[in-house]
Amino acid sequence: MRLPILKNRPGRFNFVKEVSVLYCDMKFSHFSTNADANMRHFLDFNDWTTKELWQMIQLAAYLKLEWQAGGNRPVLKGKTLGMVFQKPSLRTRVSFDVAMQQLGGHAIMIGPDEIGLGKRESIPDVARVLSGYVQGIMARVFDHNHLEQLAAYSSVPVINGLSDDRHPCQALADMFTIYEHVGRLSGLKLAFVGDGNNVAASLLLACAHFGIHFAIASPPNYELPAKVMVAATDFARQSGATIATYNDPEPAVVGADIIYADTWVSMGQESDTEKRLRDFKCFQVNQQLVERANKDVAVMHCLPAHRGQEISDEVADGPHSIIFAQAENRLHAQKAILVKLMT
Repeated sequence: MRLPILKNRPGRFNFVKEVSVLYCDMKFSHFSTNADANMRHFLDFNDWTTKELWQMIQLAAYLKLEWQAGGNRPVLKGKTLGMVFQKPSLRTRVSFDVAMQQLGGHAIMIGPDEIGLGKRESIPDVARVLSGYVQGIMARVFDHNHLEQLAAYSSVPVINGLSDDRHPCQALADMFTIYEHVGRLSGLKLAFVGDGNNVAASLLLACAHFGIHFAIASPPNYELPAKVMVAATDFARQSGATIATYNDPEPAVVGADIIYADTWVSMGQESDTEKRLRDFKCFQVNQQLVERANKDVAVMHCLPAHRGQEISDEVADGPHSIIFAQAENRLHAQKAILVKLMT
């Protein structure tokens, strides 16, 4: 689909001013799909149309503007989000908790020792029990199949806060951040430098939806899974996006409008740390690599960053970095997901 182009770039304040003109009369009913007959989950970009994802970006922009203008309306008053964690978290936990508070609701954090998902208690039983207590479930897990089981047995919406396969909440916030910073999505080029992991997979799908040309540079044997590439190709064919893979970061970043870095060692891969550090040593996003991209290139990182490994201090803290605006936008993008699913 064709997305509107913001006239002023870059800068968050110009963006907010224009969004106020475009979206100030929006009604939440325009975005909401949640009713007993058509309850939705947010597990993967594959499950949503480009139009629906674009509506969520619009809603995130509106909710951010509304918050900056004095606060969000309590549209989730009386509702509770159950947050199930198998993995540690800073941004996911805090942004969902704060999002629920700012929208008038509440969040409950449930740690790995309290449930023992699939061990102490079966996943279908956990889903059915939580459905009787809360109006939404956000789960941050290792096995993506655990999310699918939660969704299959839950009678309330389930949100993928991260799995080993996908990180759609991060990708939605990233699309919002790029749109806010650049003023458009279609026709841009994003170069991902690093492991073909869950973040890369969701970013590829997001770029394919929105017409962003996607290049990924990974060492041999660390490429994105073939099934993700196949799924993204179908969306890219419709949007006009291209997909390119490299085993060298330098050609990948040529002409890039966005360079994206991520950790070389994800949670659960700690036993492979030494080998991964050797294999990825030539894949650092540093000043030399940034200079090969477009002069106004933006640098992104989903955090936490291992400075001196996948990204240098000079780049992370430099003029091209939008890393912390990106982190802040997790809050507003996740508000949009919550409103979309829980109202």
